[in-house]
Amino acid sequence: MKTAPQLTLLRQFDTVRLIPSRFADAEDSVLAPLAESDAVLRDLFDLDNATNDRLRGESGQLPGIGMDELVFGVPNFRMINAAYTYARPEGSRFNDGERGAWYCAFELETALAEVSFHKTVEYQEIGRFDDSVSYQALLADFTAAFHDIRGNPAFADCLAGDSYLASQRLAAGLLDAGSMGIVYPSVRRPAGTNLACFRPALVGNVRKGQAYRLTWADSPTPAVEPI
Repeated sequence: MKTAPQLTLLRQFDTVRLIPSRFADAEDSVLAPLAESDAVLRDLFDLDNATNDRLRGESGQLPGIGMDELVFGVPNFRMINAAYTYARPEGSRFNDGERGAWYCAFELETALAEVSFHKTVEYQEIGRFDDSVSYQALLADFTAAFHDIRGNPAFADCLAGDSYLASQRLAAGLLDAGSMGIVYPSVRRPAGTNLACFRPALVGNVRKGQAYRLTWADSPTPAVEPI
């Protein structure tokens, strides 16, 4: 690994993470409409739980993160844990496919630009811009020392628009060395700032903010409206 980035003592409140609204209510289940009775619903829950990565992680059954790192008994702890136990198979900018991270933005506009970009890529692949997706904002506060690559040209390859190879390599080395996470400039909104927090215990005071609907109508640029 190249020389580690500098550490910045961060005190940042009201960071914004946008998740699809269907995942925002931990007490609700998408399985409920499928069940004709409580007994059938219990059977569906048992089947779903057998492959539920968050529950597996909270039971110490995932290779990328131990249950001692996850959080319990605080508001919205399930959504915190889900960020670390549900990793995309190919990983994201600063995590691999075995362990997720809590990604958030310092500004709402940056969070919207990030989710808009990734959904737009999906629609470009199928050649159709015709969809509407609702997102719930999760606000969180952070007070900790994070590695900071803002304004450091040595880490420009970690901000590539089309590759996560360098950034994942950096993150793996920092994680092994005990890093708390990485502060970095947004690739999708140059004026914005993002944080990838590696440690669930540092994600503080998680609460719901505003919800938003993003609508693509024959254009790669979605209309955004609060709901």
